[in-house]
Amino acid sequence: MELEQLRAFLEVARTKSFTAAGRNLFVSHSTVSRAVSSLEAELGVSLIDRTNRVFGLTEAGKRLSDRAPELLSLADEVADEVRNIQ
Repeated sequence: MELEQLRAFLEVARTKSFTAAGRNLFVSHSTVSRAVSSLEAELGVSLIDRTNRVFGLTEAGKRLSDRAPELLSLADEVADEVRNIQ
């Protein structure tokens, strides 16, 4: 699981759109779609319900969208700590 995949997924979950997520992350919507698909493949679950025309997260997607911000925050915190070591 890569941090950029998590960021892409969270932005899709927040905006309910691959296009808007791409715009906000300064990448193409296809890049966002590939990141989310790769994350789903790695985890072995669907995160986004693609059967309806209305956007929705699966139960796994809801759980990940609840927990992923903690992971990203911790990763940022650790990176800051390491950068500040003299």
